[in-house]
Amino acid sequence: MFSETTPSQKILIIDDDRSVRLVLATLLKKNGFAPLQASGGQEGIASLRDERPQCILLDLKMPGMDGIETLYALRKLDKFVPIIIITGYADIPTAVQTIKLGAYDFLTKPPQVDKLILTIKRAIETYSLQVAFNQLDDTMLGSLESHFGRSDAMKNVIHHIRQVSGTDFSVIIQGDTGTGKSVVAQTIHDLSKRARNPFQSVDVGVIPENLIESELFGHEKGAFTGADKKKTGFFEIAHKGTLFIDELENTPPVLQNKLLRAVEEKRIYPIGSTKPVDIDVRIIAASNADIKNAVREKRFREDLFFRLSEYMITMPRLCDRPSDIPFLAVKLMTAASMELEKQMRELSPEAAELLMAYPWPGNIRELKNVIRRAVLSCQDGIIRPEHIEFLAGGTTFREDRGSFLMPLKQVALQATRGAESEVIKRALTITGGNKSRAAKLLEIDYKTLLTKIKDYQIK
Repeated sequence: MFSETTPSQKILIIDDDRSVRLVLATLLKKNGFAPLQASGGQEGIASLRDERPQCILLDLKMPGMDGIETLYALRKLDKFVPIIIITGYADIPTAVQTIKLGAYDFLTKPPQVDKLILTIKRAIETYSLQVAFNQLDDTMLGSLESHFGRSDAMKNVIHHIRQVSGTDFSVIIQGDTGTGKSVVAQTIHDLSKRARNPFQSVDVGVIPENLIESELFGHEKGAFTGADKKKTGFFEIAHKGTLFIDELENTPPVLQNKLLRAVEEKRIYPIGSTKPVDIDVRIIAASNADIKNAVREKRFREDLFFRLSEYMITMPRLCDRPSDIPFLAVKLMTAASMELEKQMRELSPEAAELLMAYPWPGNIRELKNVIRRAVLSCQDGIIRPEHIEFLAGGTTFREDRGSFLMPLKQVALQATRGAESEVIKRALTITGGNKSRAAKLLEIDYKTLLTKIKDYQIK
């Protein structure tokens, strides 16, 4: 549902033909918009800078600074404002090229009124969403639901974030790789009274065991071979702030004892020093495994666990909150479009459906990689199923609650005719009965799928 237009929704018309500008301006006024007019590229650039319109209608054929040059200049000023190309039939190949250069859409002259207004409304909705996401990334202080998602699973996580952020409790965040544990840790810090002080992150899983103590607590010059200068450790760097320890379960036993001492005494001893350094640090730790199992198996000190687990948060897997996937995909699409400098318009419903059907073993981290690759390969600003069809290769798709769909060439090697028939039915369910997309999903050609549907009497 599109939002109601208001006089604040300014539409900039850039066209050297005065009669065209007047006709378009009249149509826009009748539909509740506030039209702005510019007779050429330079005037249009100045109007974008001064008036900040929500959408631009741009002619391609103009004397002096043409539409392509103007498009480049407009994009430098504003990466998000939607630019709709208005062109004659002879300019369609050029108009298509402008989509690759960042235009939102193109319409032929004279544009149909209903199509023009609908395109503008869609463009403004997309623009508003992109601006909102950009502002959210800049502040991280808006609605937490708008940042993490609105599924019940994430509402529970958000409840915990809000509850513990105002305290100085030590926190352990558990969850599979890629579920967003570091983002939650950063958010807790940003919403805490320590927000103006350092947030220092250390991954004990990637630091060589013989260097972890030095990295955490620091060392004096000459403390050991190679220590040619004094080093300040992460604890001291994070003084008055937050120390985020990732992969807590990989902490070596000898270091666990020193970590417990630092937490209890609120002081550290750099290697080679007999003089303690007082520290005021809040610890947030993350674990990819159930840390309680490590305690039971004597791989992690129970007393250290109790010190660090004053509050615990468990992150859900992405497949356990499928309703958040389209929202996260659009958010990641916006970020990727800025990174790759490509103007993205939307995530198609069909693509969103496939994303929701995939089990996401790599969670949000995997989704981010998939969306970045889709944005890179996308040519017209719309992510469609063909931009993410590589997900089907060698893996499984999820349908509803826990049943799985695998590429048909794998099924043929290990399943009966009945199982093959069932997989085809699931593919058709996932694609809403679209046989062409089902064939792509199953990695067989369209004619083969039709033959099998007839053979298995699938309705």
